[in-house]
Amino acid sequence: MGVLTEDSLNFNYTSFSSTPENLNITGDAFASDSSIQLTSNQNDKEMNQSVGHVIYTEPLPLWDKASGKSADFTTQFNFAINSLNNTNYGDGMAFFLASEDHNFTNTSRGGSLGLNGSTASFVAVEFDTYKNYFDPPAPHVGIDINSTNSSYYTAWSSRSSIPKGRSYNASVSYNSTLQNLTVVFTSYSNYLTEMSQNLSYQINLSNYLTEKVYIGFAAATGDSFEIHCLNSWSLIWSNLQVEPLPKAENRIGLVIGIVVGSCALIGVLCLTWLVKQRRRIRRTREERTMVGISLDDELGKSTGPKYFLYADLVRATQNFAEEEKLGEGGFGGVYRGFLKESNSCVAVKRISRGSKQGKKEYVSEVKIISQLRHRNLVQLIGWCHENGDLLLVYEYMPNGSLDSHLFPEASLLAWTLRYKIALGLASALQYLHEEWERCVLHRDIKSSNVMLDSSFNAKLGDFGLAKLVDHGKASETTLVGGTIGYMAFEYMVSGRASKESDVYSFGIVALEIACGRRAIICLDGETHVRLVDWVWKFYASGKLLEAADPKLGGDFVEKEMECLITVGLWCAHPHPHSRPSIGQALRALNSEAQIPILPQNMPAPPYFSPSIEMTSLPSLSIKDGTESSGYDYYDGSLMFSSSSASISTASLLNTS
Repeated sequence: MGVLTEDSLNFNYTSFSSTPENLNITGDAFASDSSIQLTSNQNDKEMNQSVGHVIYTEPLPLWDKASGKSADFTTQFNFAINSLNNTNYGDGMAFFLASEDHNFTNTSRGGSLGLNGSTASFVAVEFDTYKNYFDPPAPHVGIDINSTNSSYYTAWSSRSSIPKGRSYNASVSYNSTLQNLTVVFTSYSNYLTEMSQNLSYQINLSNYLTEKVYIGFAAATGDSFEIHCLNSWSLIWSNLQVEPLPKAENRIGLVIGIVVGSCALIGVLCLTWLVKQRRRIRRTREERTMVGISLDDELGKSTGPKYFLYADLVRATQNFAEEEKLGEGGFGGVYRGFLKESNSCVAVKRISRGSKQGKKEYVSEVKIISQLRHRNLVQLIGWCHENGDLLLVYEYMPNGSLDSHLFPEASLLAWTLRYKIALGLASALQYLHEEWERCVLHRDIKSSNVMLDSSFNAKLGDFGLAKLVDHGKASETTLVGGTIGYMAFEYMVSGRASKESDVYSFGIVALEIACGRRAIICLDGETHVRLVDWVWKFYASGKLLEAADPKLGGDFVEKEMECLITVGLWCAHPHPHSRPSIGQALRALNSEAQIPILPQNMPAPPYFSPSIEMTSLPSLSIKDGTESSGYDYYDGSLMFSSSSASISTASLLNTS
């Protein structure tokens, strides 16, 4: 059963064996088995005019006129649509936010989905299964503003005319700062293969809705029959915490009594606080010395990232609860947390105890990324090292990592979003290489380190392996760190990271975005080849578009696809001096510069013979990131000393 807490305004109903006390159901809706059914069971034409609602009991604060603050929210739900095998079905259901004065008893049926018919405003995400005269030509998911004639929509591959219906997952997120509403939802390719679609719309909800809103679900049928069931529902709603102004009352005697009586108590509390503060400062200093760093002088006076108290992060993550875990990597887990003070969700990375590399990564992350400011970099909010724990606090990325959208069969990332992500990643790397006061070499660019915000903007994260070098100077030979498939040959052999080795990694990610395949491809269950080798063969044959991700079904701009693949090959050129700078690559992607003509046959790497196949990869037992997920920064990382690099890479890159 879900519970709405005062601090974070969240609940989680995993099922509905009965109607929870915090929910109201109206119209034809009723609790059925483990679901709430919104429309009638009757499969009779004169009974098909059915409408029902599920509404959270109390109105929630959406925005505040005095302060100008607006709430953020993320909701996830599972629903089913079932026409009992009828081929003529409709009309659909919707998640909605409705102004506080909305009249749910005066709503029309059919294509109005139980929302139209009231003078009060609403904003809804509709899952429409029936084509009315005002609808697009196919079932669709749409953003509705005061009308079910969608303001913005995308086609929805759904089907309810099967005996048991279909179950769908959906999430709806609103970012008040970006004024963006994002929907991610289940669909079915050819009505058989489950996949994921998304929809994003720019909207300021405070322009359309009252300061407090009701939220819930509505469903309706017209002349055609369909059953709509809500199976589960969770919500995270940021609390505006707008306090009412105190009333002015003339109670001088009471005030004097309170002040006098409180002075002694305040004195005792101050003394106790000072003693505890000194102990805490001494303990914190000891712990900071333990990890071999002192960040007070460098960052203590900055207005950027700050030091968090361990107790605050424990409270924010519900004591690092397993259900709050976003991902697990080689250096520890990442947890979702809610900071009451800022009314915001964060991602807290908890580095595993006893990890020597974890301590180095912690120091590097704080020292480097805390100084960087760019729209396409994951923002570091703060850090903490107490009780033997090393903790990093990042901005929360609701759409997780890029790899979680590219590679699963059930996920489909639209081409417009893919191209935007490639441009964003290139922009981030240009800032690191060319625009900041020093050159930052990331050294671990890969799709699982590219995070996606609520609008699917790319943000590069994980600076644990990053190195600072002066502009125009080469990096020193060092411990090689990175991930198999993304590391350039010359870096693996020499141990010398460079802008060119970062550009190589970017090229591999660009190819993954275009082709929907991982950096290393398993062809027949045994033979592994690099993605760049596989794609270059299509380039040589003049059939570059055949390398495109088949899940896109040809739904892409051919010129952009050819550009992205060619730029990916250009950046992943075996010879470092034949690669472009990231600025040149970005200009090519923006159609501001011509793409070069590459050699028809892929040149041999400078350190190896021409034919390269990764046939020995399985015997190395190296993870390739297949289980990576949001914030899973280090899954698949490989670390070895530069003195052994040539031996390791030689065994990895066998000739045949």
